[in-house]
Amino acid sequence: MLPDQNGNCLAYRSECRNRYYFFSPIFNRCIHPSIVNPYMFIRQRIRLFSCSCGRLTQEYNKTLLSKTLGLKTDSGSITRCTVYDATGNASSVSSKTLKNELLLKHELLPRDLRKIDKGYDDIVPAILTRPSSILINVLHIRALIRSDKVILFNQGPSNSHTNTMFLNDLAAKLKTPTKEAGIPYEIRALEAIFISVVSNLQSEMKVNTMVIKGILTELEDHIDRIKLRYLLVQSKKLKQFHQKAALIRNLLEELLEQDDELAALYLSEKRSFHDHQEVEMLLESYLAHCDEIVQRVETYLSNVRTTEEIINIILDSNRNQLMLLGLRFSIGLLSFGGLIFVASLYGMNLENFVEEGDYWFWVIVGGSTTLCILVFAKGVKALGKLERVSMLGDDLKPLTQVRRTRNN
Repeated sequence: MLPDQNGNCLAYRSECRNRYYFFSPIFNRCIHPSIVNPYMFIRQRIRLFSCSCGRLTQEYNKTLLSKTLGLKTDSGSITRCTVYDATGNASSVSSKTLKNELLLKHELLPRDLRKIDKGYDDIVPAILTRPSSILINVLHIRALIRSDKVILFNQGPSNSHTNTMFLNDLAAKLKTPTKEAGIPYEIRALEAIFISVVSNLQSEMKVNTMVIKGILTELEDHIDRIKLRYLLVQSKKLKQFHQKAALIRNLLEELLEQDDELAALYLSEKRSFHDHQEVEMLLESYLAHCDEIVQRVETYLSNVRTTEEIINIILDSNRNQLMLLGLRFSIGLLSFGGLIFVASLYGMNLENFVEEGDYWFWVIVGGSTTLCILVFAKGVKALGKLERVSMLGDDLKPLTQVRRTRNN
């Protein structure tokens, strides 16, 4: 209690809240100071609102984080794969498999699965050799090859033509016995993968080169802004395809330079570092195909660059012709200005001796016209010298002129 001088209670401390309440004679009851002071009331409301917003923000962040971690855990720990056994039959098609079980079963490390993960960059190819398996990531194919099993990861739609052709070819090669094929199981799987890769590269190259060839043919007849824009888009696609094919070619070249990696591709029976003739000949043949594709694409890219340079030269020439036309008009206006100047002198309202003779009119008209023609001819001649562009300087004589002077 806080009594006043007369002993009346002015304020007391509440037991439930650590705040002071004052007795008001006007309201005849105890009130909080915020009711009397508006600034205190507004500050209290702002404090309550900020506290509630802070709690809501924390709850929202916790919920969002839990949902995100849950989705990441569910989608990141499971992968879909198709398994082919030693006889070439599909034992499981698009079955869900835990990545941890896959790592333990095939003696892999977590970083190995990054190469065949769906979120990994599709452009960069990779072939990793492990003691009992081979990991491949080339174009649309992500596979794990063992001596008696092939596992395909993250396969696309089963009804696509590319995927169907690859699966049929892979099954046919795996069903062939090792004695009849003459090469081990894992090398046959590797061959089927590279057959699909090379066929896809050839198909994509045909489409891109056909489109580029059509655009270049149309630009020879007529240069249009729409065609130039279309050429820019297609040239970017062709450059991306060239980069993709060049990366695959470089991958095969690096693999052929390492004898230990070539020997590690044999999983059925281990071989020495120099006993890898079959796989070396196989990779060299597909390296030749990839190199041919890269060379053809480079030829078309060179044609595109040549066409762009020719188009720039033509546009520069047209721009120069327009500038020369403007200069000719300027020279004509200059010569005509001299004619007008003479006429203005002759037409001044002043006495002169020219007015006394009748023949002076024709003299001035003829002289001014002759002066106009001379100025125009001189300007056109000077402009003609500018049009003749020479790689030699003014002080140097051409080679033909030097030979003529020597003969004389």
